[in-house]
Amino acid sequence: MASGHQITITPSQLHVEVFLGGEKLAESDRAVLLDETGLPTRYYFPRQDVRTELLRPTSHQTTCPFKGQASYWSAEVGGEVHENLVWSYETPIPQAEGIAGLLCFYTERTKLTVNGRRQPA
Repeated sequence: MASGHQITITPSQLHVEVFLGGEKLAESDRAVLLDETGLPTRYYFPRQDVRTELLRPTSHQTTCPFKGQASYWSAEVGGEVHENLVWSYETPIPQAEGIAGLLCFYTERTKLTVNGRRQPA
């Protein structure tokens, strides 16, 4: 890892919900928190806690030197497609194995609540 760059992966029991256009996309008491130097906390959800029927895989991929290769999904809500809104590290590098296969939403593009409190975008 780059000098000074850290990733911390923590299982939580917080009640976390994600909304888009008034539609609930995810709800979990088993989200995994990922804190990374210079980035906002990200909430990774077990697939069973996500409304995957609203998601469509895309061909978009990114690579992070600290987590590995990410795959993306778009969400269709209210007849509108929100491109590449969700991502997952299906087979992350060993240091990030705690998020393998979990789904994460751009909090900048959704409404996130933690224990009933809206989180800043």
